[in-house]
Amino acid sequence: MAQLRLLLFAAVLAFTASSCHSFEFQEATLDAIHLGFKNGSVTSTALVRFYLGQIRRLNPVVHAVIEVNPDALKQAAKADGERRASGCRPLSALHGVPVLLKDNIATRDRLNTTAGSLALLGSVVKRDAGVVARLRRAGAVVLGKANMDEWANFRSAVRTDGWSARGGQGRVSDLPTLGNPYVLSAPPCGSSTGPAIAAAANMAAVTLGTETDGSILCPSSLNSVVGIKPTVGLTSRAGVIPISPRQDTVGPICRTVADAVHVLDAIVGYDELDAAATQAASKYIPEGGYLQFLKIDGLKGKRIGVPNGLFDFEDGTARQMVYRQHLNTMRKHGAVVIENLEIENLVVIQNATISGEVVALAAEFKLSLNAYLSDLSYSPVRSLAEVIAFNNAHPNKEMLKQFGQLIFLVSENTTGIGSMEKAAIQQLNDLTTNGVEKVMKEHRLDAIAAPDSSTASMFALGGFPAIAVPAGYDEQDAPFGLSLGGLKGYEPRLIEIAYAFEQASKVRKLPMFRQ
Repeated sequence: MAQLRLLLFAAVLAFTASSCHSFEFQEATLDAIHLGFKNGSVTSTALVRFYLGQIRRLNPVVHAVIEVNPDALKQAAKADGERRASGCRPLSALHGVPVLLKDNIATRDRLNTTAGSLALLGSVVKRDAGVVARLRRAGAVVLGKANMDEWANFRSAVRTDGWSARGGQGRVSDLPTLGNPYVLSAPPCGSSTGPAIAAAANMAAVTLGTETDGSILCPSSLNSVVGIKPTVGLTSRAGVIPISPRQDTVGPICRTVADAVHVLDAIVGYDELDAAATQAASKYIPEGGYLQFLKIDGLKGKRIGVPNGLFDFEDGTARQMVYRQHLNTMRKHGAVVIENLEIENLVVIQNATISGEVVALAAEFKLSLNAYLSDLSYSPVRSLAEVIAFNNAHPNKEMLKQFGQLIFLVSENTTGIGSMEKAAIQQLNDLTTNGVEKVMKEHRLDAIAAPDSSTASMFALGGFPAIAVPAGYDEQDAPFGLSLGGLKGYEPRLIEIAYAFEQASKVRKLPMFRQ
C-alpha cells in the first residue's frame, strides 16, 4: 500500500507537469513566472493554488510544511490586482511570488512562529522579521511556514534530521522525521530541512532558511537545491529566533542559482533592529545588486582551492567519479583548481566541542533567546528555563526520551559571556585567522570547494558566506552537493562560480520519492 501511494504521488507530479500546456508549474523559475505574468499564462492566484495543492499531496509523506497561510490566496489576488493596475510599469522580481519561510522567521500575521516547538505555539510577535518586511515590500506572497529541526537542532546533542514537535509524523525509521524527496529513507539534514525539501519538491516557488553552522548548506546539498549562506549581517536577523549573533544568518534556498540570487537581492540591507551587524556588512553589498554576477563564464580565471582529503571517496563510487569530473569541468571552463591544500587545525574546526564553538554558542543562545522571548507581545514561555520546564511537562509530545534537551540544560547553566566564553570565542577567531583566512590569502583564492557541507563550520566560525549547489546522485539516487565558500563579502565571486558551474553541469532533476 505504501509503495502504491508513493507511485501515485509520482504520477500526480508527472500529470501536473504535462497537463498545463500554457504554463509549466513544475520547476518554474522566477524568470518563467514573470514571463507568465506578462503573457497572461499564469497569475499569482494560480501559483498559490498550485503550491497549496502540492503541499496537500506531498506533505503527508515529506512533512516539509508546518503551516500554510490562510491569507495566501488573498495576498495573491491583491498582487494580481496590482499587476493589472501597473500597466507596463516593471514590478519586483518577487512580486506575486509565493515564498515559504522557515518556522523560526517571524511573521506578524495569522501564522505561528515557533521554531517547531509546541512551547511557542500561540505566541505573538510585535512585527515581521526584517527579511519578511523586505519580502512584503517586494510584493511576495507568504505561503506558509516550513518545518525544521526543532530549535534549529540546538536543543539536543542527538541528530534529529528535521524533526519538530509541530512537524507531524514521519517516514524515517520509527521517529517522526522528514523525508528526503529523492529517497525517503535518506537523511534530509537540517536544520533548514523543510525549506530545502519544499524547494526540491516544488511546494513553493522559493524558500528562506537560516544557518548558524551548516543549516542551509547541508539540507541544500542533500536535497539537490541551491542554498546561499550570506556573510553574517548581510541579511537582518531581527525577528528570527536566535542561536548566536556571531554566526546566525538568513538566506535563500531555491531550485536554481538565479532564483536564489533574486531572493538575496530582495532581503539584504540595513535594519535598525539589527543595526550593528547589518551596518558592518552593508559595505559588502555591490552597487547594482547581485544579479549582475550571473555570468555564464563566471569560472574563467577563478582560483578555487580544494582542502586535502575532503574529496577522498572510495574509487569507483558515484561520488568519487562525479566530484572528479566536476573539478575537471571547472578547469575546462577556465578556473585554476588548486588541490591538496592544508588548512591548519581543520579537524579541530570541524569538531564543535574541541574548537570551543559549543561553549560560545551555549552562552550566546541563552542570552539571545531570552531577549527574543521577552520582546514578544504574548508568549506561553518567557525564558529558556520556562521552555525547559514546558518540555519536562510534555515529554511525549516533545519526545524527551528519544532526543532529550542536553544542550538546553547546558545553556541554561551559563551565566553570560564570562572568561571561559571569551577564551572560547578568541580560540574560534584564531582558528579562523590561522586556518581558512590564511590559506585563502596565501593562495589568492576566490573560493574553497568541498563536498556537501563538509566545510560549513570553517565558514560559520568567521561569519563567512558559502553557496551549496547540486552535484550529483549516489548509487541509491540520493543527492549530494558541492559547497563553495569564501571570505566576508565574497558573494559576487561565489555567485559567478556557482552559476557558471550550474550551467555547465546541469545536475538537478525532479525528485521521485523512492523508498
